[in-house]
Amino acid sequence: MSAPITTMLIWNGIKIMVTHTPNYCGEIDHVELHAEDRQRLPVTETGYRSHFCHESQVEPYGSALAFVQAWLDFEAMKPEWRAYEFASRQLSLF
Repeated sequence: MSAPITTMLIWNGIKIMVTHTPNYCGEIDHVELHAEDRQRLPVTETGYRSHFCHESQVEPYGSALAFVQAWLDFEAMKPEWRAYEFASRQLSLF
């Protein structure tokens, strides 16, 4: 197991701490996301996500930070996230 690498990502105004542990278990990498103030993200409702993936998924992006950026951008295009964003911008009386 390699030492964890922690970096900061700002995605759509949300600060996210990204911790990447390459070769966590053989060829499996571990990527953790911690959103500031536990803000919801397209990949987690709680602001925290632990994700295990094969190193070949991260490698093409050059870094875990770029991998997470692409992952968030992809998930943000889904109708569920778009509906959440729209609803969170609207004031509600109920």
